[in-house]
Amino acid sequence: MSLLRPHSSTRELFVRHAKKEGRSVALLRAIDYGESCVVETEVYPPAGDPVKPGPYTFADAHQATAFVTEAVESLMYLGCDVYAE
Repeated sequence: MSLLRPHSSTRELFVRHAKKEGRSVALLRAIDYGESCVVETEVYPPAGDPVKPGPYTFADAHQATAFVTEAVESLMYLGCDVYAE
């Protein structure tokens, strides 16, 4: 479920789910609001409750996609498997 309130021009662009050794590490969701794009994140620490940093707002889908691509590459470098949902 989105952290922000959807409206008529809202559409989810994509979701990326990072796991390491079968455990969820992070979830990144890009949402296009028409006038801007937002990346919502959830981070799952080894102990404790999930953390929701952000949301991160970008001018367009291209900028949001670049941000998520960098994050995914970093997670993969750290040994995570990243899946599209």
